[in-house]
Amino acid sequence: MRTKAEAIIEFGPTNGPADNRIVQQYRRDYKRISEILDEHPEILERVHQDLRKLSKAKTRRGRKATLTSENLFRAVLVKQLEGIEYREASVRIAESETLQSFCRLIKQSTMDFTLINKAFCAIEPETWEEINHRLGLRAVEQGDVTLDHLRTDTTVTECNIHWPTDSSLLWDCYRVIHREMSRARSLNRLPCPWRFHPKKIKKLHLFITRYARSSSKRRQRQVNAASKKLVERVEKTLENAMFFVERAKQSSDFELRAAVEVLDEYLPVMRQVASVARRRAFDGENVPCDEKVFSIFEPHTELIQRGRRGKPIEFGHKILLTESREKFITDYVVLEKNRGDDQLLPEVIERHKEKYGGVPESIAADKGFRPDEDTFEELEEQIEYLSVPGRTRDFGDAMMGIWQQWRAGIEGTISCLKRAFRLSRCLFKGFRNFGSAIGSAIFCHNLRILSRRSSG
Repeated sequence: MRTKAEAIIEFGPTNGPADNRIVQQYRRDYKRISEILDEHPEILERVHQDLRKLSKAKTRRGRKATLTSENLFRAVLVKQLEGIEYREASVRIAESETLQSFCRLIKQSTMDFTLINKAFCAIEPETWEEINHRLGLRAVEQGDVTLDHLRTDTTVTECNIHWPTDSSLLWDCYRVIHREMSRARSLNRLPCPWRFHPKKIKKLHLFITRYARSSSKRRQRQVNAASKKLVERVEKTLENAMFFVERAKQSSDFELRAAVEVLDEYLPVMRQVASVARRRAFDGENVPCDEKVFSIFEPHTELIQRGRRGKPIEFGHKILLTESREKFITDYVVLEKNRGDDQLLPEVIERHKEKYGGVPESIAADKGFRPDEDTFEELEEQIEYLSVPGRTRDFGDAMMGIWQQWRAGIEGTISCLKRAFRLSRCLFKGFRNFGSAIGSAIFCHNLRILSRRSSG
């Protein structure tokens, strides 16, 4: 079994006269964050329920884990607070006495980066949301955070995918089928008699990519012919892959059956990619976005068009944020399915009522959050002042202008989350880990806000 925590009081070296202000501030921040975590033992208790799954005994005698849940949880926080990768986090913890003290690793060996990765993946997205809420409740009770005035906005965190085109997605399908079936062929050649031509398929993909925007009619005819040929080749390979998977599932060779599990998971998404490509190449159809797949590796990815000047189209998920005037994020929602901002304001108020037992005095948001007039009138009856302009001339009102200037503060928080906590692009795989990345980054942001406020 994994122990939840050990009683270790010492925290790092004391600040000496030779240390500059940045070093002293760095140590004070981690010391104060450690104190905040100690003041909220319910947070570690909730995380421990998830992390104890990493140390299930495999024998009757059992096995005691050398590292506690507190060690692993704090190592995950270091990775997020520093904005670094797992490997660098492992090295930095091992080489920094301050971080070793924060992780409670005095006189212990540092954990491997793979264990930090497993610890992060073991913590559920719901756990991050819950401990964020608990931290917020205690901060309100202690007077560090006030809930009378809130501001809300949305941002987009992109998934770790390349720019999706029909040819690139078809090439992804072909190379994954080639890789997995070649691996199975090395185990048993009989179920996989087909040959693959990855160089020819890649050549078709690169030809389409190079000349897709050509203004020459001759080139466009060649591109259309190449697109149809690529679709047919990939569809034929998909048929072979489906036949191979069915035969492999009936085999008595356990290694062969295990080798096709990955390919079997990809096949439904690949069939959807091929279907969309055929409708576009052969039928000339404009396929709706909700029927498209933008990555076979991250099929949950959505196309989000917000009209930004530098990046009008983004591939990821929309994040709804609500923060207090202390820049403490009181609530967040990771939207699996994109919705317009004008539909989100009632949800912001309802969630705040459920989490904190009341409604704020005022909420400020940009004009994209303005719902229809009937809904807006209902919300105005609940909120004392709802600063959501409906038209550009509403900014002429003095009170509206003041509140909109105050609302702009959440833009700085979003920028901080993207720069310091790496929320501009999520490098984790799957929607579950996507939600965990958002939750852990917001939790670390809130810890940083509370530590700076309490330390002055």
